[in-house]
Amino acid sequence: MHYSDWHIPISQDRLTLVVARKSLQAIGAQKEDVPFIVKLIENPEFSISQFFSAKFSLFHGAVNLCAHDCIHILLGRGLLPEDEAFTIGYTMGSTRQVGLSETRLFELITRYLYPQSYQFSDRDIDIFYSALKLAEAVAGEALDGVDFSGLLDDTLQQVRLKLGVNVNKIRAYYKVEKTLYPDSKASRRLLD
Repeated sequence: MHYSDWHIPISQDRLTLVVARKSLQAIGAQKEDVPFIVKLIENPEFSISQFFSAKFSLFHGAVNLCAHDCIHILLGRGLLPEDEAFTIGYTMGSTRQVGLSETRLFELITRYLYPQSYQFSDRDIDIFYSALKLAEAVAGEALDGVDFSGLLDDTLQQVRLKLGVNVNKIRAYYKVEKTLYPDSKASRRLLD
């Protein structure tokens, strides 16, 4: 299976998180394959905190690769650029601490400093902002603070309930996204 085909729809709620994650690990990027700038911006293990004693990330919502994979799965997103934009936006928004200057800086970095295959398009940026607003609006845990290791044996439905991931609101947004971007493979398959 090619990474662009991997997708576990949000309707798949009986799988355990560990089984879903293994399917992603079989085709997803390995830590060493992720460009340094992406690690620096998105992963707190590679952030500026390496140079300081206190934990610090440039952006709210920064998570390690394991947590990022788990969030993709919980949100029912694949690995295409639109999926990345939604996953990152939702994770940042779930912190309810992201300001306009932070989102603008993130947008500039993803548009112009990321390697070409990781850069966000206008569509990706729109999806990022929609996910950010959606996560800010729904009750739920800040996903950047979740230790997923204790949730791996739970079903996706159980994990979503524990973390307050509002599947109904996400599905409602996915219907809108599917309508807005009918030519997008990522958007078309959201409700499969």
